[in-house]
Amino acid sequence: MFLHYIGIVPRALWKLFFILNFILGLVLLYPIFAILLTRRKKYTSAFRLMRFWARWILTVPGIFTKVKREIAIEDLPEPCVYVANHSSYLDIVISYLVVPKYMIYMGKAEIEKAPLFRIFFRDMNIYVDRASRTGSYKAFQKASERLGKGESIFLFPEGGIESKGKLKNFKNGAFRLAIENQVPIVPVTFLNNWKLMQNGGFFKSHGRPGISRVVVHKPIPTKGMGEDDLVPLRHNVREIISQTLQQNEHRHQ
Repeated sequence: MFLHYIGIVPRALWKLFFILNFILGLVLLYPIFAILLTRRKKYTSAFRLMRFWARWILTVPGIFTKVKREIAIEDLPEPCVYVANHSSYLDIVISYLVVPKYMIYMGKAEIEKAPLFRIFFRDMNIYVDRASRTGSYKAFQKASERLGKGESIFLFPEGGIESKGKLKNFKNGAFRLAIENQVPIVPVTFLNNWKLMQNGGFFKSHGRPGISRVVVHKPIPTKGMGEDDLVPLRHNVREIISQTLQQNEHRHQ
Protein backbone atom coordinates (compact mmCIF):
# COMPACT_ATOMS: atom_id res chain seq x y z
CA MET A 1 0.00 0.00 0.00
CA PHE A 2 2.84 2.40 0.89
CA LEU A 3 4.56 1.71 -2.44
CA HIS A 4 1.27 2.37 -4.21
CA TYR A 5 1.06 5.86 -2.75
CA ILE A 6 4.70 6.55 -3.53
CA GLY A 7 3.94 5.77 -7.18
CA ILE A 8 1.24 8.44 -7.34
CA VAL A 9 3.72 11.33 -7.54
CA PRO A 10 5.75 10.16 -10.58
CA ARG A 11 2.54 9.09 -12.35
CA ALA A 12 0.95 12.49 -11.82
CA LEU A 13 4.09 14.36 -12.87
CA TRP A 14 4.45 12.27 -16.01
CA LYS A 15 0.79 12.80 -16.96
CA LEU A 16 1.14 16.53 -16.39
CA PHE A 17 4.21 16.57 -18.65
CA PHE A 18 2.32 14.54 -21.28
CA ILE A 19 -0.60 16.99 -21.23
CA LEU A 20 1.65 20.07 -21.43
CA ASN A 21 3.57 18.55 -24.35
CA PHE A 22 0.27 17.74 -26.08
CA ILE A 23 -0.99 21.31 -25.62
CA LEU A 24 2.29 22.80 -26.81
CA GLY A 25 2.14 20.79 -30.03
CA LEU A 26 -1.50 21.70 -30.59
CA VAL A 27 -0.87 25.43 -30.09
CA LEU A 28 2.16 25.49 -32.41
CA LEU A 29 0.63 23.38 -35.17
CA TYR A 30 -2.96 24.65 -34.93
CA PRO A 31 -2.52 27.53 -37.43
CA ILE A 32 -1.15 25.09 -40.02
CA PHE A 33 -3.99 22.65 -39.40
CA ALA A 34 -6.49 25.50 -39.69
CA ILE A 35 -5.15 26.33 -43.16
CA LEU A 36 -4.85 22.77 -44.43
CA LEU A 37 -8.30 21.75 -43.23
CA THR A 38 -10.08 24.48 -45.20
CA ARG A 39 -9.45 22.68 -48.51
CA ARG A 40 -10.24 19.05 -49.25
CA LYS A 41 -7.24 18.83 -51.58
CA LYS A 42 -5.02 19.51 -48.57
CA TYR A 43 -6.43 16.73 -46.37
CA THR A 44 -3.61 14.34 -47.20
CA SER A 45 -1.13 17.02 -46.10
CA ALA A 46 -3.14 17.49 -42.90
CA PHE A 47 -2.93 13.72 -42.36
CA ARG A 48 0.86 13.79 -42.75
CA LEU A 49 1.04 16.65 -40.27
CA MET A 50 -1.14 14.63 -37.89
CA ARG A 51 1.36 11.78 -38.15
CA PHE A 52 4.19 14.18 -37.33
CA TRP A 53 2.25 15.53 -34.33
CA ALA A 54 1.44 11.99 -33.16
CA ARG A 55 5.13 11.13 -33.15
CA TRP A 56 5.84 14.33 -31.22
CA ILE A 57 3.10 13.59 -28.67
CA LEU A 58 4.51 10.14 -28.00
CA THR A 59 8.28 10.47 -28.34
CA VAL A 60 8.83 13.49 -26.06
CA PRO A 61 7.30 11.81 -22.95
CA GLY A 62 8.98 8.50 -23.82
CA ILE A 63 6.35 6.34 -25.52
CA PHE A 64 7.51 4.25 -28.48
CA THR A 65 5.67 1.77 -30.67
CA LYS A 66 6.42 -1.83 -31.60
CA VAL A 67 4.15 -3.07 -34.36
CA LYS A 68 3.72 -6.67 -35.49
CA ARG A 69 2.32 -6.65 -39.01
CA GLU A 70 0.63 -9.68 -40.51
CA ILE A 71 0.49 -7.74 -43.78
CA ALA A 72 3.13 -5.45 -45.26
CA ILE A 73 2.39 -1.71 -45.20
CA GLU A 74 2.40 -1.48 -48.99
CA ASP A 75 -0.18 -4.29 -49.17
CA LEU A 76 -2.73 -2.63 -46.87
CA PRO A 77 -5.97 -2.43 -48.89
CA GLU A 78 -7.38 0.92 -49.96
CA PRO A 79 -10.08 1.63 -49.11
CA CYS A 80 -10.80 -0.50 -46.06
CA VAL A 81 -12.33 -0.29 -42.59
CA TYR A 82 -9.87 -0.50 -39.71
CA VAL A 83 -11.43 -2.00 -36.57
CA ALA A 84 -9.61 -1.81 -33.21
CA ASN A 85 -10.13 -2.35 -29.50
CA HIS A 86 -10.23 0.82 -27.41
CA SER A 87 -8.66 0.94 -23.94
CA SER A 88 -6.80 4.27 -23.84
CA TYR A 89 -6.70 7.76 -25.32
CA LEU A 90 -3.32 6.70 -26.70
CA ASP A 91 -5.08 4.41 -29.20
CA ILE A 92 -6.08 7.30 -31.44
CA VAL A 93 -2.65 8.93 -31.41
CA ILE A 94 -0.80 5.67 -32.03
CA SER A 95 -3.12 4.69 -34.87
CA TYR A 96 -1.62 7.48 -36.98
CA LEU A 97 1.76 5.79 -36.73
CA VAL A 98 0.40 2.28 -37.18
CA VAL A 99 -1.55 3.21 -40.34
CA PRO A 100 0.70 5.31 -42.58
CA LYS A 101 -1.81 5.41 -45.46
CA TYR A 102 -4.45 8.16 -45.48
CA MET A 103 -7.50 7.34 -43.39
CA ILE A 104 -10.25 9.20 -41.56
CA TYR A 105 -11.90 8.75 -38.18
CA MET A 106 -15.48 8.35 -37.08
CA GLY A 107 -15.69 9.97 -33.64
CA LYS A 108 -18.25 10.81 -30.98
CA ALA A 109 -20.35 13.94 -31.49
CA GLU A 110 -19.17 15.18 -28.07
CA ILE A 111 -15.91 16.23 -29.74
CA GLU A 112 -17.82 19.11 -31.31
CA LYS A 113 -17.99 20.71 -27.84
CA ALA A 114 -14.18 20.95 -27.69
CA PRO A 115 -13.38 24.17 -29.62
CA LEU A 116 -9.79 23.36 -30.58
CA PHE A 117 -10.66 19.87 -31.80
CA ARG A 118 -13.73 20.91 -33.79
CA ILE A 119 -11.75 21.69 -36.94
CA PHE A 120 -10.52 18.09 -37.20
CA PHE A 121 -14.13 16.85 -37.48
CA ARG A 122 -15.60 19.80 -39.36
CA ASP A 123 -15.22 17.95 -42.66
CA MET A 124 -12.12 15.75 -42.82
CA ASN A 125 -13.31 13.29 -40.15
CA ILE A 126 -16.88 12.29 -39.31
CA TYR A 127 -19.02 12.96 -36.24
CA VAL A 128 -21.31 10.18 -35.01
CA ASP A 129 -24.24 11.20 -32.82
CA ARG A 130 -25.09 7.84 -31.28
CA ALA A 131 -27.98 9.35 -29.32
CA SER A 132 -29.77 10.17 -32.58
CA ARG A 133 -30.86 7.55 -35.09
CA THR A 134 -30.97 10.22 -37.79
CA GLY A 135 -27.52 11.49 -36.84
CA SER A 136 -26.07 7.98 -36.88
CA TYR A 137 -27.62 7.32 -40.29
CA LYS A 138 -26.19 10.53 -41.75
CA ALA A 139 -22.74 9.66 -40.40
CA PHE A 140 -23.07 6.18 -41.94
CA GLN A 141 -23.98 7.72 -45.30
CA LYS A 142 -21.00 10.09 -45.14
CA ALA A 143 -18.70 7.19 -44.32
CA SER A 144 -20.03 5.23 -47.30
CA GLU A 145 -19.43 8.21 -49.57
CA ARG A 146 -15.86 8.53 -48.34
CA LEU A 147 -15.21 4.81 -48.86
CA GLY A 148 -16.58 5.26 -52.36
CA LYS A 149 -13.92 7.92 -52.93
CA GLY A 150 -11.21 5.47 -51.91
CA GLU A 151 -10.69 6.75 -48.34
CA SER A 152 -10.22 4.25 -45.51
CA ILE A 153 -12.01 4.63 -42.17
CA PHE A 154 -10.84 3.84 -38.64
CA LEU A 155 -13.44 2.75 -36.06
CA PHE A 156 -13.65 1.55 -32.47
CA PRO A 157 -16.69 -0.80 -32.48
CA GLU A 158 -16.88 -0.98 -28.66
CA GLY A 159 -18.28 2.55 -28.68
CA GLY A 160 -16.09 3.78 -25.82
CA ILE A 161 -12.94 3.22 -23.77
CA GLU A 162 -12.59 0.14 -21.54
CA SER A 163 -10.05 1.36 -19.00
CA LYS A 164 -8.79 -2.07 -17.84
CA GLY A 165 -8.04 -3.50 -21.25
CA LYS A 166 -10.99 -5.92 -21.25
CA LEU A 167 -12.80 -6.31 -24.55
CA LYS A 168 -16.44 -5.18 -24.61
CA ASN A 169 -19.12 -6.21 -27.07
CA PHE A 170 -18.83 -4.84 -30.59
CA LYS A 171 -21.54 -2.77 -32.25
CA ASN A 172 -22.69 -3.53 -35.78
CA GLY A 173 -21.87 -0.24 -37.51
CA ALA A 174 -18.31 -0.93 -38.68
CA PHE A 175 -19.24 -4.34 -40.09
CA ARG A 176 -22.39 -3.15 -41.84
CA LEU A 177 -20.33 -0.32 -43.34
CA ALA A 178 -17.74 -2.76 -44.69
CA ILE A 179 -20.31 -5.21 -46.06
CA GLU A 180 -22.50 -2.61 -47.74
CA ASN A 181 -19.46 -1.08 -49.43
CA GLN A 182 -17.78 -4.46 -50.09
CA VAL A 183 -14.45 -3.31 -48.65
CA PRO A 184 -12.10 -5.37 -46.44
CA ILE A 185 -11.86 -5.06 -42.68
CA VAL A 186 -8.40 -4.80 -41.13
CA PRO A 187 -8.44 -5.73 -37.41
CA VAL A 188 -5.98 -3.88 -35.16
CA THR A 189 -5.13 -4.94 -31.60
CA PHE A 190 -3.68 -2.47 -29.10
CA LEU A 191 -2.09 -4.80 -26.56
CA ASN A 192 -1.07 -2.61 -23.63
CA ASN A 193 -1.94 1.06 -24.15
CA TRP A 194 -4.12 1.10 -21.05
CA LYS A 195 -1.07 0.23 -18.95
CA LEU A 196 0.77 3.27 -20.32
CA MET A 197 -2.11 5.73 -20.05
CA GLN A 198 -5.24 4.54 -18.32
CA ASN A 199 -8.58 6.25 -18.52
CA GLY A 200 -9.80 7.18 -15.04
CA GLY A 201 -8.71 9.22 -12.05
CA PHE A 202 -5.69 11.43 -12.66
CA PHE A 203 -3.84 10.14 -9.58
CA LYS A 204 -5.09 6.55 -9.43
CA SER A 205 -4.82 5.45 -13.05
CA HIS A 206 -1.70 4.23 -14.85
CA GLY A 207 0.60 6.70 -16.56
CA ARG A 208 4.19 6.10 -17.59
CA PRO A 209 6.61 5.96 -20.52
CA GLY A 210 7.12 2.64 -22.26
CA ILE A 211 6.58 0.64 -25.43
CA SER A 212 3.14 0.43 -26.99
CA ARG A 213 2.72 -2.95 -28.64
CA VAL A 214 0.31 -3.27 -31.55
CA VAL A 215 -0.74 -6.02 -33.94
CA VAL A 216 -2.08 -5.22 -37.41
CA HIS A 217 -3.91 -8.32 -38.62
CA LYS A 218 -4.53 -9.67 -42.10
CA PRO A 219 -7.45 -8.07 -43.96
CA ILE A 220 -10.77 -9.88 -43.96
CA PRO A 221 -12.52 -9.56 -47.37
CA THR A 222 -16.23 -8.82 -47.51
CA LYS A 223 -16.77 -9.35 -51.24
CA GLY A 224 -20.01 -11.24 -51.74
CA MET A 225 -21.14 -10.82 -48.11
CA GLY A 226 -24.65 -9.69 -47.26
CA GLU A 227 -26.82 -8.90 -44.24
CA ASP A 228 -26.76 -12.54 -43.07
CA ASP A 229 -22.98 -12.35 -42.78
CA LEU A 230 -22.94 -9.30 -40.49
CA VAL A 231 -23.07 -11.08 -37.12
CA PRO A 232 -20.60 -13.86 -38.08
CA LEU A 233 -18.20 -11.20 -39.41
CA ARG A 234 -18.50 -9.15 -36.23
CA HIS A 235 -17.92 -12.26 -34.13
CA ASN A 236 -14.91 -13.28 -36.24
CA VAL A 237 -13.19 -9.90 -35.92
CA ARG A 238 -13.86 -9.71 -32.19
CA GLU A 239 -12.44 -13.22 -31.73
CA ILE A 240 -9.25 -12.28 -33.57
CA ILE A 241 -8.69 -9.30 -31.29
CA SER A 242 -9.83 -11.14 -28.16
CA GLN A 243 -7.52 -14.12 -28.73
CA THR A 244 -4.59 -11.80 -29.43
CA LEU A 245 -5.21 -9.99 -26.15
CA GLN A 246 -5.47 -13.28 -24.25
CA GLN A 247 -2.27 -14.64 -25.77
CA ASN A 248 -0.47 -11.44 -24.83
CA GLU A 249 -1.81 -11.63 -21.26
CA HIS A 250 -0.64 -15.24 -20.82
CA ARG A 251 2.76 -14.36 -22.29
CA HIS A 252 3.33 -11.58 -19.76
CA GLN A 253 2.01 -13.28 -16.61
